[in-house]
Amino acid sequence: MNKLELVELIEHCPVLYHMAERSSWDSIRSNGLLSTTALLDLYKYSGHARAAIEARRRSTSVILSRDDLAHATVRDQLPMDDNGLSRCLQDGITPEGWYRNLNSKVFFWLTRERLLRLLNAGTYRQHEHDVLEIDSKSIIEVYYDNIWLCPMNSGCTKPFAHPRGHSTFLRVKDYPYQHWKSKRPRGERVVELAVDYAIRDVRKYVTRVVRMKSAVEIEVLFKK
Repeated sequence: MNKLELVELIEHCPVLYHMAERSSWDSIRSNGLLSTTALLDLYKYSGHARAAIEARRRSTSVILSRDDLAHATVRDQLPMDDNGLSRCLQDGITPEGWYRNLNSKVFFWLTRERLLRLLNAGTYRQHEHDVLEIDSKSIIEVYYDNIWLCPMNSGCTKPFAHPRGHSTFLRVKDYPYQHWKSKRPRGERVVELAVDYAIRDVRKYVTRVVRMKSAVEIEVLFKK
């Protein structure tokens, strides 16, 4: 992706969306937006307890605890499973490798439509969530070298396990934007934007935080 293509992407997708657990905004504002790996580091998980969360499929959400910190929730991975991954993974990547790869990143949707699709999926629609809206231009400028772009929902193998491998996530400069522009409408040329490990200063880029249940906005928690 060249500079002009990146400008076009930002014009088409000026807001990034992150769906977090209900009541997590205060912790995110204090500690930053953390990947699962970063959370496990913060909560000092190790050994088998850590591997069960970081290297294997989570069939349920997991609550992390530490005496001097508020509880944190790591979301389940119900849309993905080992059987589906075994069918679709390429380049010698194992399911464990894929779980570790995803858990090392902080993920965003580039459109509200994708956000609403997740909010309405499965059991998520029954619960409230804290949704962060991020200014895409400013965060891309600062985190450019730590950003990955992905043309698919990387954490889903149902109902179709689309092929995925080393080239599924690419750095901004390597992403084949023109290829996807010829195949997809605006907003779908990049499906996921991910950042390595953590965004400690995420509060600088947040424009709004909204508590939502399905597509309903219940309460505005923060507005810049």
